[in-house]
Amino acid sequence: MDKIITALQGRKKTNTRLTRNSKLFKNILKAIKEKKGEEIVSLDLRKIDEAVADFFILCEAKSHIQIKAIADNVEKVVREECDERPYHMESGDQWTLVDYVNVVVHVFQHEQRNFYDLESLWEDAERMEHND
Repeated sequence: MDKIITALQGRKKTNTRLTRNSKLFKNILKAIKEKKGEEIVSLDLRKIDEAVADFFILCEAKSHIQIKAIADNVEKVVREECDERPYHMESGDQWTLVDYVNVVVHVFQHEQRNFYDLESLWEDAERMEHND
């Protein structure tokens, strides 16, 4: 967790403000859904001064193999559709982070998501579910 916090604090958000209708945002959701990510939620952090990004997108995977598949697919789809590469990736068996500076994707196993509880930590953020 400390490694992830340090990585997020060490970079600056760009001046480009994103929305949930942004091409980047939509392609991240598409990539997660293609690999059967579950419990997909976005947190809109734009109104929180100390936030490290405009959005967090969180989802769950059933195994470390699925975590890797989702993260790899996010990177692939965003590269192909938006011509963007992640600023940083932090890979793990129970939690992987893909950082696009203004959007940070968190792919968790269920237990880790409950343990870190980012949704409560950022409870001032507008929360939206993307499970269709």
